[in-house]
Amino acid sequence: MGLFGFGRKKKEREAAKEREERLAQAVASQTEDVAKEDADDIDVTAAEQPGHDREVADEERAAEAKAVRDDESEGLPEAADAEDGDEALAVPTEAVMDYQGRGEQFGPWDISEDNGPDYDEYLSLGSFYIPFVQGIQLRLKASKADNTLLGATVTIGRSSLELEAFAAPKTMGLWDDVRDDLVAANPAAKVEPGIFGAEVRLPIQLPNGKKHITRIIGVDGPRWMLRGIFSGPAADDPDSPEAKVLDRFFSYIVVDRGEEPLAPRDLIPMAQPLTPGERRAMAEAADGDDTDDAPATIDGKPTGPMNSDHEVEQKTTLSRGPMFSELR
Repeated sequence: MGLFGFGRKKKEREAAKEREERLAQAVASQTEDVAKEDADDIDVTAAEQPGHDREVADEERAAEAKAVRDDESEGLPEAADAEDGDEALAVPTEAVMDYQGRGEQFGPWDISEDNGPDYDEYLSLGSFYIPFVQGIQLRLKASKADNTLLGATVTIGRSSLELEAFAAPKTMGLWDDVRDDLVAANPAAKVEPGIFGAEVRLPIQLPNGKKHITRIIGVDGPRWMLRGIFSGPAADDPDSPEAKVLDRFFSYIVVDRGEEPLAPRDLIPMAQPLTPGERRAMAEAADGDDTDDAPATIDGKPTGPMNSDHEVEQKTTLSRGPMFSELR
């Protein structure tokens, strides 16, 4: 028995190590993909393009920055009224190594937590709910083999945020180990304090010779970890308008871990996007189906017990019926 137990534990350790390596490689490759896809948008400004007037480029960038600032407070749930005695939902602003207050004052939130935002008006992606924000675009990443959704990327201005939710152990967080794996797999990566705790800054070399900085964060919740990869100005400059929009966006996400058994570091299954209206229509349809399944009633039939004026004869014995014989 001892030998078999030792062999099983060894296999479990090997499987866990293999999952860690796959996750580290996946994060690194996804980061490179984001850099390649967004390289033109992030690193090539209009002023650098031939035949483009520098003054026009400056005006465009100023207009874009103003649009981002205007969008910063739109579309996200409003803070609770102080007169009601409720604490307003806050966004962390101080760079720290140890993120405190998640689930009480700060997000991302779990679907079961009462202090979080009202996600009834959010867009559902199965494993998490995201708020609607004016000016933000959503792109979903799907497997080419079976079209399974693997992640979501939101973009505003020249910045993007890639989102994935992973299953985590019941008794401990996941981000510390994942962060260590990322640094071990990428010598150029550095761990720095951030508003969501210790984060990884990973430079990516672009084909044009420039370096693209990505900011990788992870937040642990009840049996889940939400990971985000920031790129563009949101990764380079924490004080940029785009960084403030995406930081606030990330802090308002609500994660739905579900009850499906999952190994630590497995992706929590995503689903096709559902708007609030679509979810309400599905709920109403389900309620209608429940009503249709109810037993039919007869008009005028008494619903309570019969009174003493009604007598019911109950036959408790079996009797033989008529016999038939064959005539020839």
